[in-house]
Amino acid sequence: MDFFKESFKAEVLQQGQVFLIDKPIGWTSFQVVNKIRWYLKNQTGLEKLKVGHAGTLDPLATGLLVICTGKKTKEINELQHQEKVYNGTFTIGSTTPSYDLETKVDATFPTKHITEALILEATRSLTGEIQQTPPVFSALKKNGKRLYEYARMGEKIKIQPRKVHISKFEIKRKDPTKLDFLIHCKKGTYIRSLAHDFGKKLNSGAHLSSLRRIKNGSQSIENAYSMESVIVENSKKNIKSIKSVL
Repeated sequence: MDFFKESFKAEVLQQGQVFLIDKPIGWTSFQVVNKIRWYLKNQTGLEKLKVGHAGTLDPLATGLLVICTGKKTKEINELQHQEKVYNGTFTIGSTTPSYDLETKVDATFPTKHITEALILEATRSLTGEIQQTPPVFSALKKNGKRLYEYARMGEKIKIQPRKVHISKFEIKRKDPTKLDFLIHCKKGTYIRSLAHDFGKKLNSGAHLSSLRRIKNGSQSIENAYSMESVIVENSKKNIKSIKSVL
């Protein structure tokens, strides 16, 4: 289903609707919300419309983004606290400063010693209530500044660990340097940090190389709208801009 080929009514939007969106790679959650707000306001003629999302996805992640409009935005806090389910891939034997592919590999580590038993023990040790340190390349604030602002300026800053809850952590496919995973977790969990900690548990290194949210509470990616027409539209604009340069 293409969200931008659907029609919506102003009064229904103001009373409150919940939309499930399959966020494309490269988009911030904020950009998705802005694009949907723009479309709904232009389609209905509304001058103002509250639109928000129930849980940020990093630009390099894809998948389920729950969008609320009107009075339904009051339920965002409740939706954020529902369990989320992710799948993706850890790359083993190397780390990055951002714990994912936003930054380049900064160190490599041996992997030949890694066994299935070690992998199983690592997943067990990172299941349940654990202490996790958020990545320095994140939007969390400290002293009024985003952590990524400190990181991009090369400033070192101490980040306090916090409790998060992982209810399920399974490795689905094992490869010498790639491990596919399935994770069920609560609000506040950084899968990037989990990748970094997982590498340490293997006496090696690891970073997150792909991530997709497939569930938020009872909501599933299978019922989500795509943003296909917007992606195609943006691709055409990029092609035109490239041709104009050539």
